[in-house]
Amino acid sequence: MVAEQAKRQGHEVVALGLKGVTDPELSKVVGGEVPLFALGQIQKPIDLYKAAGVTKVVMAGKVQHASLFGGVMPDFRAAKVLMRLKDKRTDTILAAVADEFKKDGLELMSSVTFLQDLLVPNGPMTKRAPGASELADMRLGWRAAKAIAGVDVGQSVVVKEGAVVAVEAMEGTDATILRAGQIAKNSGLVLVKVAKPNQDMRFDVPVIGLDSLKTFADAGVKAVALEAGSTLVFDKDEFIRRADEMGLALAGFPPEGPQ
Repeated sequence: MVAEQAKRQGHEVVALGLKGVTDPELSKVVGGEVPLFALGQIQKPIDLYKAAGVTKVVMAGKVQHASLFGGVMPDFRAAKVLMRLKDKRTDTILAAVADEFKKDGLELMSSVTFLQDLLVPNGPMTKRAPGASELADMRLGWRAAKAIAGVDVGQSVVVKEGAVVAVEAMEGTDATILRAGQIAKNSGLVLVKVAKPNQDMRFDVPVIGLDSLKTFADAGVKAVALEAGSTLVFDKDEFIRRADEMGLALAGFPPEGPQ
């Protein structure tokens, strides 16, 4: 989607991919080869971009944070970066990578640069708006989600009837929701997904998409609160159409949450 939108706006697109992660179909969109590098390499992508005359870079896609615990073979430059890190939280790692890119004249831009129309608006997004009890759960979940997001642990919390059922960490949103479903008998769940208090829009922007809807159905999610202006909904129109069919209440709220 990023490559398609960038090309529509008249930009020449040079794409690099991660081995085992990037969809091979990307080569058809950019109209050329998509060189692959391994997770943990920094020098190779920098060299490839500089050789292509690139000066601005956008991160797009998803890499599971848990991959830190297996399969990462850092190159010499990445090894030096890792040794300097105070911790291995997402923001810490990606900010360090961005700094390395900047040293070589590569500016990391906002991840939503070419996806503005997919950002969550403020207010109800589905035909059904959240009810009073759902709003109460959203307010509770929002406080909890902002707290964990503030220390870069996770960005999602699942609530039911005034109780926090599950909190996201490294396992990701879908796994958190399914765990909540097991605990709460797959019914009556409210999902809250927020941006970090000082969200760096260059990376790790909160996202949901069509795959999320199956997880919602399997776990018994009935209402969803998202942060407006900083959360992406992929395939937005189709997502909302299917959400309406499911009877979901989906709404966007400002950073301070539901009032």
